[in-house]
Amino acid sequence: MGFMDKIRGELIDIVEWVDDSRHTIAWRFPRFHNQIKYGAQLIVRPGQSAIFVREGRITDVFGPGQYRLETKNLPILSTLEGWKYGFDSPFKAEVYFISTRQIPDLKWGTPNPVMMRDADFGPIRLRAFGTYTLKATEPRALLQELVGADSSFEVDEISELLRSIINHTFAELLGSADIAALDLAENYKELSEQLRLQVVEKIDDEYGLQIPQLYIVNISLPPEVEKALDARTGMAVVGDMAQYQQYQLGAAIPSAAENPAGGLAAAGVGLGMGMAYAGNMAPGVVGNGGGTSGPSAAPGTVAPAGPPPPPPQAIPTEWHVVENGQPVGPFSPAQLAEAVVNGRVGPATLVWAVGMATWVAAQQVSSVALLFSQVPPPMPRQDG
Repeated sequence: MGFMDKIRGELIDIVEWVDDSRHTIAWRFPRFHNQIKYGAQLIVRPGQSAIFVREGRITDVFGPGQYRLETKNLPILSTLEGWKYGFDSPFKAEVYFISTRQIPDLKWGTPNPVMMRDADFGPIRLRAFGTYTLKATEPRALLQELVGADSSFEVDEISELLRSIINHTFAELLGSADIAALDLAENYKELSEQLRLQVVEKIDDEYGLQIPQLYIVNISLPPEVEKALDARTGMAVVGDMAQYQQYQLGAAIPSAAENPAGGLAAAGVGLGMGMAYAGNMAPGVVGNGGGTSGPSAAPGTVAPAGPPPPPPQAIPTEWHVVENGQPVGPFSPAQLAEAVVNGRVGPATLVWAVGMATWVAAQQVSSVALLFSQVPPPMPRQDG
C-alpha cells in the first residue's frame, strides 16, 4: 500500500463493503496495517455480516446495521486491547464481510453416468443435472473452514466441492429410492427435496453453508435405451401391425398405378407392393402357380367357414428366369421390371423365386403379371 493509501486510510473512518458482485461470499476490508480508528462507523448492509479478527481470533460479529466502533460495541476486542476508560488512537483488527444472501443459478450435473438396477431394463446408466442456490448461515464456521486469510472468497472456489457432494449424494439416493427409470420424472419434486436435505446435512455444520433450493431438472437414459423406448411407443400406437401394413399397401397401389411410366424404380416398387398385397389381402386365392385354392361356392350362397388363412409369405427379393433353355439370375424386382420393359421377359417366360414349388409362366404369378400391364403396346404401322 502506498503513501497516499496510508493517508486516505487515516482520514476515512467508515468501514463498509459495497458488494457489486454476484458470486463473492467473503471479502476482507483493506486497511493499512489493519489499523481502524476508534469511533469509526461500521456499516453492514442487508444480506451481510461483519466479523472482527484480532491476533487470529474471531472477536465480534455484527449483523445488518450501522455501528460506532467503541468499547461498548466491541466487548471482546476491548478486553484484548486493554481498554478500560476508552481509547482515541487506532486499534488493529481485520474486518471480514460475509455475504448472507442467496446466490442463485448455480448448476450441478453428473460428470459420469450413475449405474442403477432397473426392473424393466436391468442394469442401466443414468445422467442427471439441475440447479441450486447457496447461502452462508454461519459466518464463523465459513471463515474458519474456507476463507482463512484470503482477501476474498468466491463461489467458484467451492463450487467443485459442492458439485462432488451433490453428485455423490444423488448416486446414493438413486440407489436406495427403488424407483423404476420410467417413473423417475413424476418423482422429481420428492427426489429434489430429499437430495437437498441430505446435502445440507453434510455442509451446514462443517462449512456454515445452506442450500435453500435444489432442483433436479432432468434424468436421462442412454441414447440406445431411448431409441428402444421410441420404437416400443410407435408399435403401441400402431396396434395391429399386419392390418397397418395392409392399409399402407392398399393406399400406395393406386398412387403407383397413376404413374405407369415412372421408370424402373416405380416398376420395382409396384412389383413388391403387388406381391405383398396379393399375399396379405387375398391369401389362398392366387398362388404362385396361378391356380385357386379352397372350396368354391355357388352364386348366391355363403361359403362355409374354413380354417384361418396362412400367414403372409415373405416378398421375394430375387427372381430367376429361363432364357434360351438355361436359368438366368438372380434378378432384383427392379431388374425384373427392366427385363419386362425391354421384352427380355414375356408372359410365357418361366420364372421362379424362393418359396415357389416349381417354375411357372410369368403371367401366372399375379405380382409379376402386374408388370405386363405397364408395358406400352407396340407402335401401329404407318403406311408410307
